[in-house]
Amino acid sequence: MTIISAALLLFLVMDPLGNIPLYLTALKNVEPARRTKVILRELLIALLVMVIFLFSGQAFLSALHISEPALTVTGGVILFLIALKMIFPQGNQDKALDEEPFIVPLAIPYVAGPSALATLLLIMNNEPTRWPDWLAALLLAWGLTGIILMCATPLARVLRNRGLIAIERLMGMILVAIAIQMLMDGIAKFVGVLA
Repeated sequence: MTIISAALLLFLVMDPLGNIPLYLTALKNVEPARRTKVILRELLIALLVMVIFLFSGQAFLSALHISEPALTVTGGVILFLIALKMIFPQGNQDKALDEEPFIVPLAIPYVAGPSALATLLLIMNNEPTRWPDWLAALLLAWGLTGIILMCATPLARVLRNRGLIAIERLMGMILVAIAIQMLMDGIAKFVGVLA
């Protein structure tokens, strides 16, 4: 996996275009002049959480005795479920907050959600010596996500609801293919260990 492919995978999992309506709903009661500061703060918190998880995830796996094939298959299943939710949404369960959001839901789970954390674990577990590459991929994906979320209001006006839905479903389709590949890789590694 290259830095670009890892960054693309993380970007797809973070799903900034799909999160635009969620961000706008969560920030509905925040003054427009303050929204940019809130988004930036939440993005920085999400980045901190993901960087900590990138570097401490390996110790977490070792403590739980989770094998690489099991992690690969688990990552594939999680990505597959996330992708299905992107393609076939069940409606927005989140309600607008009465006050300014802090950490939840903007930083966690909208940016640093379970799928992003599982993807970071998987990437780092496969080649831990390439941590500078994975950190660069994370920063690249986070930066692109940040740019899109900072432009949430104008993008929502330009793309409209149908455009946002179409893009989210396209990203979901791509994630399905990545998830299936991860499942096949994990099963192949497991079969290889047994052989």
